[in-house]
Amino acid sequence: MKKSKHEDISKKLGKLTIKEPYTKTRWLSIRVRAYIDLLRAFTLFAPFVVSMAIIVASLIIRYYQGHPIPENWLLTVGHASTTILIVNAASNALNQATDVEADIISKPYRPIPRKIIRPDEAQSLALVLYLFALLRSTTINALFGFFIFLIMIFTVTYSLPPRMKKYLLINQIWIAVPRGLLGILASWSVFGADNLLETPTPWIIGGVATVFLIGGMSTKDIVDREADRRTGTRTLINTFGIKKTALFSFPFMFFPFIFISIFINRGLLESYLWPLILLAIPSIVILFLMIKPHESETLENVPAWSIMYMQYISFALIFAFLTIFNDILPF
Repeated sequence: MKKSKHEDISKKLGKLTIKEPYTKTRWLSIRVRAYIDLLRAFTLFAPFVVSMAIIVASLIIRYYQGHPIPENWLLTVGHASTTILIVNAASNALNQATDVEADIISKPYRPIPRKIIRPDEAQSLALVLYLFALLRSTTINALFGFFIFLIMIFTVTYSLPPRMKKYLLINQIWIAVPRGLLGILASWSVFGADNLLETPTPWIIGGVATVFLIGGMSTKDIVDREADRRTGTRTLINTFGIKKTALFSFPFMFFPFIFISIFINRGLLESYLWPLILLAIPSIVILFLMIKPHESETLENVPAWSIMYMQYISFALIFAFLTIFNDILPF
């Protein structure tokens, strides 16, 4: 019988999704694939794309203000975005190194519960990645390095003592701040470090992202609700139930985009950014998907979580698009 295309690719690359079993492959060893899963490549797409979009948007805004575009701007964009990606990779590795007990219950397919990677190996890798990212950040500018350091503080203390992950609601804020506000400010500071305090745009965009993520991060706790309860981590999901959590989280995901109109009317944001308001619509979809969740057969979490991530990426990409092409847009 002729092999399917999926089987042929699987033989070369191994499992195609994180939940499939680890197998020997033609190109990748089991441990290499396990390390890819440890870093959670899908979740790294968001910080990389978001940071790149914000950096380019800030560069264009400075260009409109009369500042020249540096000759090596593209190299700098890639350098800074990759640095933010590395910080998030370190955070993912550290989180899995410290969440073994919970992962055995809710995510036994991960490389540490499967005993392919040891927790101390994952923690050592996280340390190396953190230091590497910090060193890279200082080659861009001091302010960018400062924000990367703050992101590291939040992500390390989320997983290690005082382990903010175990505290109700604080755990969601502790994720949202570095991924939202600090990540966007870090990205903006790559080219706009000299006037960051005088420019309201990155603070507002970062604030909108942070509030959205405070609500959106509830989606990741749905599949972990029983494991979190057993291991002493209090989340909205395992404290109040899925339906109440969805209703509580919805305003955080919906109204930040609506409030963009207020910022525009007060002159704090440019009028061409009004289409960002439309991103409130996917939040309604997330609400319904949260109320009636079902776990994905391929991804680690429920579909609401995936849509939340794509909505966050879309927010940054649309912001960058509107900023770059504002002079030719019909509004």
